[in-house]
Amino acid sequence: MKFPMISEGLPFVDTRQMIEVDRAMIEDYHIDLIQMMENAGRNLAHLARQRFLKGDPRGQKVVVLAGTGGNGGGALAGARRLHNYGADVRVFLTKADNDFAPVPGHQLDTLRRMNVPVDLSEKLENAGSADLIIDGIIGYSLRGEPRGSAATLIQWANSRSVPILALDAPSGLDTTTGTVYEPAIRATATMTLALPKAGLLSDQGLLQVGELYLADISVPPELYASPALNIPVGPIFAASDIVRVR
Repeated sequence: MKFPMISEGLPFVDTRQMIEVDRAMIEDYHIDLIQMMENAGRNLAHLARQRFLKGDPRGQKVVVLAGTGGNGGGALAGARRLHNYGADVRVFLTKADNDFAPVPGHQLDTLRRMNVPVDLSEKLENAGSADLIIDGIIGYSLRGEPRGSAATLIQWANSRSVPILALDAPSGLDTTTGTVYEPAIRATATMTLALPKAGLLSDQGLLQVGELYLADISVPPELYASPALNIPVGPIFAASDIVRVR
């Protein structure tokens, strides 16, 4: 399946603007974080299935790397769907369950109730082979170089000869400036959310992003048109919940 290409006239946002989008979604439109996370996870699993798993995930091995915030929560929602599709899913976390924010923690709890294998980064030797790695380690909240277990997961992913699908941004890439920190995921493809982030389109960023897709998380056009943002956005997702940017 090919996704529609859309790039001409497509606006982009920086980190500050994306924070405002998330705030307005929850506070002004009452579209809760768990709804956005479900949309992200559904689209992530669909893109993984169509682009990397030959349209049929059954029996294929997917390793999901997840941090404790919203980016990790979206990856965990995607992991749940891929498991439901029949994929052999293993999840590795940057931190223990009690360090997760409440909504990503809810996604993690559901995976555990489904008996999907979940381990900390220290157990990467249990990952085995993989047909696809999903990067949900760090999203647009990155502040400086990845450290500790986040860095361990990034380095492990980059050392595999396996396609990497990054959620929202390759971990280690600053979504506003395009600065590539060390280490940073070298993605085969990136599925960003709502609107493209400015840093993904920088000269440095493009080298980390790979193919760039954009997925709908149900942001109302009226939100983008608000005085706080003033971004004209048309019906980007009229033909598909996922479009290709480059």
